[in-house]
Amino acid sequence: MTTTTLRASGRPHPLRLWATAATVVALASSLAVALTLLRPALPELVPGYSSWRLGYAHPAWYLYWILGDTTEATLAKSALGGLLMIGGAAFAHAARRRGARYQGFTQACGTGMWPWVALSGGLGVVASNLMWGWTLSTPGGWQPTFAPFVSVPPAVVILYGEGWLVAVTGAALGATLVTPIAVVAVNDVCVPLGLSPVVGSVLAMSLGGLIACSICMRLPWMPPLRASLTPVEPTPPAQVRHGPSWVPRRILADFTEAHFYGNEWAGAGLLLGCVLHYLLNPAAPAYGSGLLPHLLAAQILTAACGVLVWRGGHAAHGWYPTFVPVVSVAPATVLAFGGTLPAIISGAVLGALVAPPLGAALARRLPPHLPPMVAYTATMALCTATIIPLLDLLAGFRHV
Repeated sequence: MTTTTLRASGRPHPLRLWATAATVVALASSLAVALTLLRPALPELVPGYSSWRLGYAHPAWYLYWILGDTTEATLAKSALGGLLMIGGAAFAHAARRRGARYQGFTQACGTGMWPWVALSGGLGVVASNLMWGWTLSTPGGWQPTFAPFVSVPPAVVILYGEGWLVAVTGAALGATLVTPIAVVAVNDVCVPLGLSPVVGSVLAMSLGGLIACSICMRLPWMPPLRASLTPVEPTPPAQVRHGPSWVPRRILADFTEAHFYGNEWAGAGLLLGCVLHYLLNPAAPAYGSGLLPHLLAAQILTAACGVLVWRGGHAAHGWYPTFVPVVSVAPATVLAFGGTLPAIISGAVLGALVAPPLGAALARRLPPHLPPMVAYTATMALCTATIIPLLDLLAGFRHV
């Protein structure tokens, strides 16, 4: 088939897609290098991460921590990133209501129920901190209080629809089930075994989702399960163009798929906020590690690889879980090995090749009352728990 034929049929040449992805990765890498070089000269205009835990009882700090929890799924832990992510999502939702062309991907699994997803997730993370914030006083100073924000509460809304009863039920189940399971899994399983805390956090989301959704089926006030997870306003496959402009949009959207947002405006807000937070104090985001540039480079690389390698899945099904390594394997590998170049590349590429098809295969086998989130978080746990130890056996990789 000639290039002319490809253009006529609406299919861009694969080389154009790869070139676009390579450009995005090159720009992200250049930004990461620039931020790393600037780090010694950057000011400390906002509190560093270490001061967050010390002031946990202060109301202003409490809000700071909870906003940071909204980006914890990407391992950025940035309050400013969370604020701009939510702002970008709200902008996209408003644009969708107006029918604007620039609205981007429809949020909340294509349902458009973003306000209720955001409400339930927000209630869940606030309740999680109120109920389990005391665990931050334990040695280490970090606990997975963020877990409900990206798991049970939004998943329950997607399964059962809009409404206060649904949103509050999801938030309550998330805070009472997911967070304590995550605390135990991280501290009593991952730490003794030397596994990444990501493994315990996402495993808790999967187990908590199994339990919570089984409980929801027996609650008398819950409405019937929605018939399907198809979009409210489905776009005919023939009108979807997976061309060069789709590639960076899909990469940005993958940064907020774990939040059930899945929109490029939300993703752009998250990344912009994280970078600005780093410029205000490099020791503030990413747990004060100073590795935010390395994390973003690895995540953009794994998103680009996943989107291009599995673009057939996006074309065939309208969506594919290429976000899975973006919030698990890639950033966890960077933190595990100190942000070295081999860690960035290997974690990103291996995650992009293995995690999306495994997540899709597991999701297809779930019963109707369980959200795909259960499969995707299980995939995150499995891939992170296997890839990092395997890399640890190779020369050039040293656990930090």
